[in-house]
Amino acid sequence: MSRIGKAPIAIPAGVTVKVDGNKVTVKGPKGELSQVINPDLTVKVEDGHLELTRPSDDREHRAQHGLYRALIHNMVVGVSEGYKKEMELVGVGYRATATGQVLELALGFSHAIYIKLPPEVKVEAKSERNKNPLIILESDDKQLLGQVCAKIRSLRKPEPYKGKGIKFVGEVIRRKSGKSAGAK
Repeated sequence: MSRIGKAPIAIPAGVTVKVDGNKVTVKGPKGELSQVINPDLTVKVEDGHLELTRPSDDREHRAQHGLYRALIHNMVVGVSEGYKKEMELVGVGYRATATGQVLELALGFSHAIYIKLPPEVKVEAKSERNKNPLIILESDDKQLLGQVCAKIRSLRKPEPYKGKGIKFVGEVIRRKSGKSAGAK
């Protein structure tokens, strides 16, 4: 039995869930999201809770039971509270500026990098003296936010020798000693 799939999803005040066949639409103060689920699974909304049930204990049904429950839960949390990711630019001369939905990054290349972000993602760039520049991304869609963060991070991944690159705030980079450590 999928423990995740069996857990009911609490629907907070101000959030409405509409089930239309195999499409689940969640609407809240932060936005509206929809997800098409497997037609074998059934979704029941009753007295402030949402439950998913599966027809059998097949391996595929068990896997999808937990998957779609997690996706719907992420949608409910996204439209009620939203998701926020903070990224830090570590390196001399690394800068970030946000103009509308365009993020401009200076990452030590000979040119600036411009990234046009989807309209669902709000971006803010902060740079304070003697601190690493920060990129703050907010969205109601957890999947989209993670995808955008992964794309930004892929431009300059943190390297293990000096720790330079784009990393998430709070992320610990495994450091390596250079070649002088083993010489003698």
